[in-house]
Amino acid sequence: MANKDKKRGSTSMLDQINSPDDLKFISIDDLETLSSELRSDMIDIVSKTGGHLGAGLGVVELAVAIHYVFDTPDDRLIWDVGHQAYPHKILTGRRDEMYSLRKAKGLSGFTKRSESKYDPFGAGHSSTSISAALGMAVARDKLGKSNNVIAVIGDGAMSAGMAYEAMNNAGSINTKLLIILNDNDMSIAPAVGALSNYLSNVVSSRPFNNVREIAKQMVNLFPKEIGETAKRAENLARTFLGSSEGTIFSQMGMHYLGPIDGHDVKSMVKILENLKNDPHDGPVLLHVVTEKGKGHPFSKNSHEKYHAVSEFNLITGDTVKSVSNAPTYTNVFSDTLCKISEKDKKIIAVTAAMPSGTGLSKFADKFQDRFFDVGIAEQHAVTFAAGMAAEGLKPYVVIYSTFLQRAYDQVIHDVVIQKLPVKFMIDRAGFVGADGATHAGSFDLAYLCCLPGVVVMAPSNEAELADMIFTSSTYNDGPIFCRYPRGEGEGVDIPETPKVIEIGKGKIVREGKDVAILALGTRVGAALSASDILSVKGYSITVADARFAKPIDTKLLEDLWKNHSVLIIIEEGSAGGFSSHCLHYLSSNDMLSNTNKSIKCLTMPDNFQDHASQSAQLKEAGLDVDGLIKTIDKIYPLSNLNRNSINK
Repeated sequence: MANKDKKRGSTSMLDQINSPDDLKFISIDDLETLSSELRSDMIDIVSKTGGHLGAGLGVVELAVAIHYVFDTPDDRLIWDVGHQAYPHKILTGRRDEMYSLRKAKGLSGFTKRSESKYDPFGAGHSSTSISAALGMAVARDKLGKSNNVIAVIGDGAMSAGMAYEAMNNAGSINTKLLIILNDNDMSIAPAVGALSNYLSNVVSSRPFNNVREIAKQMVNLFPKEIGETAKRAENLARTFLGSSEGTIFSQMGMHYLGPIDGHDVKSMVKILENLKNDPHDGPVLLHVVTEKGKGHPFSKNSHEKYHAVSEFNLITGDTVKSVSNAPTYTNVFSDTLCKISEKDKKIIAVTAAMPSGTGLSKFADKFQDRFFDVGIAEQHAVTFAAGMAAEGLKPYVVIYSTFLQRAYDQVIHDVVIQKLPVKFMIDRAGFVGADGATHAGSFDLAYLCCLPGVVVMAPSNEAELADMIFTSSTYNDGPIFCRYPRGEGEGVDIPETPKVIEIGKGKIVREGKDVAILALGTRVGAALSASDILSVKGYSITVADARFAKPIDTKLLEDLWKNHSVLIIIEEGSAGGFSSHCLHYLSSNDMLSNTNKSIKCLTMPDNFQDHASQSAQLKEAGLDVDGLIKTIDKIYPLSNLNRNSINK
């Protein structure tokens, strides 16, 4: 591979590493050089593939140290989320494949059990690593084995309740488990090397209270810059962890060590070796401080931008993006919410650690006192919004479809049963492309449409999205959901003043006689394009925009069924969603019996589609224009059309 060969000339030490076993033959004094080469290699790879850059750059030394000390894959290493896992993938024999990252048939952007024996647990959503690692540790004990189990979790993922549930359980079980907290929110200044080295030598053998006392003393002994860093460490310990006897971790039965410099690879090796050989049977939490985006100046200066990037120029840092033909749905949502919030002071925006990805950064800038980022805490976000709705505010919970799954119980019990008017804006609905199955918005229609009394909308274009956002602000009879896709809109004009859409009413966008297509959301455009092509062949096709997955426009559905020989219902969601409810309605009203008519539902296939481009995913699922044409040709061939015309 050309890209690989180009890099190998400048990475002589990394070139020797084909598996973690090869690390054992490298001197500890050479690990810093290896880390530098690994970081450079990773930057080159992601510049060509796109992906999650910042987090991976921050854990280069940590990944090297872990694989240097422990005996993976026998020792189980679980990376939380997977955003941090690129260095791990390079070190575990996948370097040659890294240029296929996030591409069809290529490497996943996350850890994946089917991809490598060095990925003992798959990742996609955050805060799962400690639970999985604890399960593996218990299994080890039950099976009479003696391997180590290590979980690496970021400070953001640590904010989720599941992490604390797991730690509490780990403390009660009291089995040997190493949890590494990668804290990339606290940056250690270069001048603090002596302090961090000193702490590194003591933390693996002393209780946390000694470290805390040392940090306190450093405040007055060193220059201001160093003193502030020590104070930050001590404050973190005091405010987040409490006293040495009463830290949240110690109260859970854990042995806390840290904070230590996560970029001092030699010190980390020594500490990890101590922990590997420690006869202590209980869980240990090692607090490692790293710098997100380390080694890449553009990432370092723009953490959120370089969290996930498209291809970029190595010299300028400019991302490589195709020329936009239309605004993205996310940007249309952002602009519309800001516009209506100027007049409606009751509107509140809530997100779970995704202000930029969801388009809420603009809202946060304009309405700082009405914006809440609750961190990786989707369950809390939903119930938090429910509380505000109960008091008369208009909370918008803005969240990716895949992440809303994590708060399903709260959606049901805290919002839907109580009929609270929380507004849910569901971004990344449908296929998402390179992030693959773990991030696809496949199931929201299925898991929402089954709930009594909800409203579920899906716009066919960006203008309709603007209207739906405004509609949601006026709706007070219960929860209302609006799902929209990743990527650009259809290029239509967006109204200066959005209007209210009648709840549960779809519309005919093209009249025909032979075949009716009832399309939801993004599939309306595909239906119109398919109709254009088929009309040349002589087909007369009706295209209807459902607009609402719930409540269904039953009159529209009945008319389409009664007046056409074929009805096709299409949605960018799994089986069990919109089309299933349409079939249920027709069946319940005895409209499917004693008829020679045909009905066909087109949904996402009954499998998890791997990462590829969105267009490729749609094509594979048969939900693109070609898929619609093939379906219509098969179910209502041209010979039938001509025969029916003659009979008429």
